[in-house]
Amino acid sequence: MLSVNKQRIEQKLFTLGKIGRNANGGMDRTTFTPAEIAARNWLKQELLQLNLAVHVDEVANIWGRREGTNPELPVLAFGSHIDSVPNGGIYDGALGVILALEVMHVLEENKVKTMHPLELVSFSAEEPNPFGFSTFGSRAMSGKITAEDIVGVTDPDGRLLTDALQDAGGNPNVFASAVRNPHEFAAYLEVHIEQGKRLLQRDIPVGIVTGITGIYREEVTVIGEANHSGTTLMRDRSDAFLATASMALALEEILLNYPDEEVVGTIGQVFVKPNATNIVPGEVTFSLEIRGQTSEKIQDVLAKWEEKVQIIHRHRKVKVEREVKLDQGPVPMSEKIMACCEEQAANLSYPSYRLGSMAGHDAAHMASVTQAGMLFVPSLAGKSHCPEEESRMEDIGKVGNVLLHSILALDNSH
Repeated sequence: MLSVNKQRIEQKLFTLGKIGRNANGGMDRTTFTPAEIAARNWLKQELLQLNLAVHVDEVANIWGRREGTNPELPVLAFGSHIDSVPNGGIYDGALGVILALEVMHVLEENKVKTMHPLELVSFSAEEPNPFGFSTFGSRAMSGKITAEDIVGVTDPDGRLLTDALQDAGGNPNVFASAVRNPHEFAAYLEVHIEQGKRLLQRDIPVGIVTGITGIYREEVTVIGEANHSGTTLMRDRSDAFLATASMALALEEILLNYPDEEVVGTIGQVFVKPNATNIVPGEVTFSLEIRGQTSEKIQDVLAKWEEKVQIIHRHRKVKVEREVKLDQGPVPMSEKIMACCEEQAANLSYPSYRLGSMAGHDAAHMASVTQAGMLFVPSLAGKSHCPEEESRMEDIGKVGNVLLHSILALDNSH
């Protein structure tokens, strides 16, 4: 039975992990920086060594193609991304690309011919970045970002996104040419670290993703009355910050008692005015985020929170203004791909577990192009987006084998 080479995976993972490493051991490989360009060049060389046809599309996604025996059949694509968050880890995104590379390596060294053409993809700018476009490559490829959307867009230093794109091998002048026709694809499969503790706590090595979380965000402004902190009696105050604190605790209480633990909420950004030691806060603006696997559950939590907010604002004598910033629906993964991955894990005697992705991924946008699926590798301590991010090589090898055999099974199922 074909199997991935764990030593080779580890060697490539750590070689790539040296590109963009900072003095503190973290990964600084943000989109279109010199470190990320160097990582791109490393990947292209690896693809060429496997006799793959390398193509950088107009939005700087990197594709490595291996022809199939039947040129009429659509592509089986798999991969992830190699950019990182500032001071991130070496596994996020990169592991999915390294395992895709390993699948290509195994097929090449064993002279395995597939019927479908296979394409490894490394998507541009998956992570949030200074240009303000996360999942940039997959959104552009699926037609959700157009040339008009990026005109005049710069990072905080004034560097134009169009210039950065060109430096990475893209071509903003024919941006729309990156859009791929859904008929070109048979399926897309992505491996990623879980970025949580659910697999680890269950001691299960293979996560099969059921869907990618919906994300609802709004900006909330609480307007009270600024006043002297010494001379204003407690009963006379209209404290915008205490009202905000009550709203935050109300959200936590609702979610801790919610029947689905995969529905989560966060108040992560707070601006207090006038933000002075001796003044009762007069105004607070904060971000509200709710994530869940169905829109109904997100709206249910939101409705429960709104009821609490009504009580809080009357009791605390504040005014509340709200503006929706994002309402991104959940994206289910393909049942066919889930079942295929489950079957391959069982054939290999690996325990697997179905779970939702509580973070966004390129697979969410690929799902609008073709049937898409994801596999998760357990994350030690549930850590991600930090230098301490880590997954066990034993688990990585198992998920790599499930990826390999799922690609071969999908190849035989069409």
